[in-house]
Amino acid sequence: MAIQRLDANKLYHAAELKKLPCKSTKELDPIDEIVGQERAQKAVEFAMSIKEKGYNIYAIGQNGLGKRTMILRYLSRHPHDSDALFDWCYVANFADTRTPQVLKLPCGMGEKLKKDVEKLISKLVKAIPMAFDNELYFGRADKLKNDLARKQQVELQKLSEEAKEKGISLTITSQGDYQFVALNGEDLHTDETFAELSEEEQERFGLTIDELEVSLRGMARELTDWEETFTDNIQKLNEEVTLGVISHLIKKLKKEYNGYTEIKKYLSALQKDICENVDIFLEEGNEQGEIATASLDKKFPRRYKVNLIVKQSCSDFPIIVEENPNYHSLFGSIETATYKGTVFTDFSLIRAGSLHRANGGVLLMDAIKVLEQPYVWDGLKRALRARQLSFTSLEKELTLSGTVSLDPQPIPLDVKIILFGDYRTYQLLQHYDPEFGELFKVTADFEDEMPRTAESELHYARFISSIVHDNNMLHCDRKAIARIIEHSSRLSGDQNKLSLHSAHIANLLRESNYVARNAKSNLIRLGHVDQALEYQQMRVNRLQDSVMEGFVNGTTLIRTEGSAIGQVNALSVLTTSDHMFGAPNRITATTSYGDGEVIDIERSVDLGGSIHSKGVMILSAYLSSVFGKTAKVPLTTTITFEQSYGGVDGDSASMAEFCAVVSAFSGQPNRQDIAITGSMNQFGESQPIGGVNEKLKASLTFAPSRDATQSRA
Repeated sequence: MAIQRLDANKLYHAAELKKLPCKSTKELDPIDEIVGQERAQKAVEFAMSIKEKGYNIYAIGQNGLGKRTMILRYLSRHPHDSDALFDWCYVANFADTRTPQVLKLPCGMGEKLKKDVEKLISKLVKAIPMAFDNELYFGRADKLKNDLARKQQVELQKLSEEAKEKGISLTITSQGDYQFVALNGEDLHTDETFAELSEEEQERFGLTIDELEVSLRGMARELTDWEETFTDNIQKLNEEVTLGVISHLIKKLKKEYNGYTEIKKYLSALQKDICENVDIFLEEGNEQGEIATASLDKKFPRRYKVNLIVKQSCSDFPIIVEENPNYHSLFGSIETATYKGTVFTDFSLIRAGSLHRANGGVLLMDAIKVLEQPYVWDGLKRALRARQLSFTSLEKELTLSGTVSLDPQPIPLDVKIILFGDYRTYQLLQHYDPEFGELFKVTADFEDEMPRTAESELHYARFISSIVHDNNMLHCDRKAIARIIEHSSRLSGDQNKLSLHSAHIANLLRESNYVARNAKSNLIRLGHVDQALEYQQMRVNRLQDSVMEGFVNGTTLIRTEGSAIGQVNALSVLTTSDHMFGAPNRITATTSYGDGEVIDIERSVDLGGSIHSKGVMILSAYLSSVFGKTAKVPLTTTITFEQSYGGVDGDSASMAEFCAVVSAFSGQPNRQDIAITGSMNQFGESQPIGGVNEKLKASLTFAPSRDATQSRA
């Protein structure tokens, strides 16, 4: 088959920008979406429109495609119902302090409730002590005390007189206990005088004292009942005084929150608890009361705080990007505090996580980061299945500690999760986690490239304009826009395609902007873009220069003139982590008497990859079909890449290898000024090649004096 010429005008597809209506990006409207991702955008729109369980999104694509940017721009325009957004508060559950109560409030109401309760408690901190520090209260309290003392005194007087009639005195010991002592006339018997009494008298005193002690014990029980009644009366008095201070304030608050049943119930419980625990405000409580007061604001009791963990804006749709999705940052935590050597926790130390802040909206995370963190993936699935958020102490689950902790009421969860990841991670989750498909039912598959048309070039120019406007760069003139679009097409490896790796284009624009500013230019021009591209290549092409130097100084042998038997120049692409470049390779083939086998030296020494080995097997099959239809080929052929000391993979060398083998069979020489690349099938047909840009550049490098139309690829 005749070799076709490649015309010079087909080597490069210039961007003419016929539909561009302006001279620079200054007059070009930025685009508010990522071009070429209609498929992914439709998937996101579909998932966001369905409220049922499990319609979360896994966004697939390589890094740099603008996945996050596209989704964030769409979500910023996504219509939302402010009535579906809520503030979330934790307050004390006065009936069971281990299970704090959650309040679900309309957006904006949480902050109002928090401030109103703070104002209420601040007033009570001052008003309650004043209510107890006045003559009216003291008089009522003293009356209760005096009544108790008088009743106690009357009973004691009766018992004392009864004992005295029987020759016994009721006395009080130094420890404050009551005891009966026999009288010796008007004085008390001493041990000596009592011993002088007859046994009958001693026994009579003993029996009398026993009887009196029975009466004393009965009286003691009655006194205890009176003291308990007194305590209850004091408590009622305190509650009455406290209620007089607080009732009108609570009533006023209830009127403000008339339509909110949960808040009214909480305010009623708050009023009752303050009346029962007024000592907290009087600073007369025990150690627990002191702990209840411990906070950064020592004048504000923690017990009556409103812990607003999530405050939503009615005008903004909740969109949270979690960069570090560890367990506590995602699911929240319950902190601890230390006060006078005591470690404690309560509802005011509950802290929200990203899932709480995204509740009612969207949470975006990187899939690999989620999977890297211990227990996060299982916790996320558990929350999505149950559609609620529970504060579970990770330390409690991982240790055998019996530490008492809180068990707050769970919060209902209504959130869309968007995970960003690559194909490999997606396949692993699909294969190893049966719940993944149930919880992430929508896949947003991002394209790597888009068709190159006049319309798409205009969209791409608007995309360039959006980057310039968003980053306050110098504006690009028409030729700079065209050069960037041409570079995008080169990145795709197809003249009729444009690369959608927006990160590459954004980086090129930043570097072009840097070059232009250093040159004191008012616009980014064609030369600035070219210089930025040169700088990019210079930073990453050290290996390329090293490889090319080997050809220049003769270390790596190659012929570009004349002809040779069993030898051909091939073109390959070498790849580093951030650079690709083309380079020639000399492929040689030798034959000897044998049984028709084609020996691939690269494979024999484990330097050949599986795809390269497949290419060699295909050319062996074609050789057999051409030369061995009637009889076995009596030759053994050995092929190799000369001076190749690293791995070889890909089937692009199979056509060149075939030419080297046929030359060795026939003894006919191959031209050394032609570089051959491309794979072949079992029928000997050449197939499309990869890395065409890099291979073309490499072929031109080694034929500088020849016309471009004579270069072969």
